[in-house]
Amino acid sequence: MSAADAHEAFVRLEREIGLLLRRARAISTRLASELHPELDGAAYGLLALLQDTGPLRATDLVPRLGLDKSTVSRQVAALVELGLVDRSADPVDGRAQVLTPSAEGSARLERIRGARRARWEDDMKDWPAEDVARLAELLARLNRLGEAREAEARTQP
Repeated sequence: MSAADAHEAFVRLEREIGLLLRRARAISTRLASELHPELDGAAYGLLALLQDTGPLRATDLVPRLGLDKSTVSRQVAALVELGLVDRSADPVDGRAQVLTPSAEGSARLERIRGARRARWEDDMKDWPAEDVARLAELLARLNRLGEAREAEARTQP
């Protein structure tokens, strides 16, 4: 591949990822409203992260979600008030609190995720399973790179 072709590949990658991110934000907003009509888009990602990682402190959510502290605090308060997230004492430090999805929050999230997976399966039914697996593998690799960059940025003065 020539240098010009490689450059064009990165131009296309940037364009496609930008489109994917814009669509993802719109989808998160819609999914959050499916969780509860009073939630905004950040709430879906927050609840999904808690479901996937287990109990976390609110301060742990800030870097993982890439949101500012006030946004996370507002989303946590809304999710707790609506009964979708529970707060409990941190088993390591009883003075702190950890957050977990409530039974209702888990059930609603699983319903939405199931519907979303079914939509992906329907939209991509003509794709070979190997292509779907490869796409998932490449996206995971890209996400690990992004997580490493974010961790590196947090340690910089």
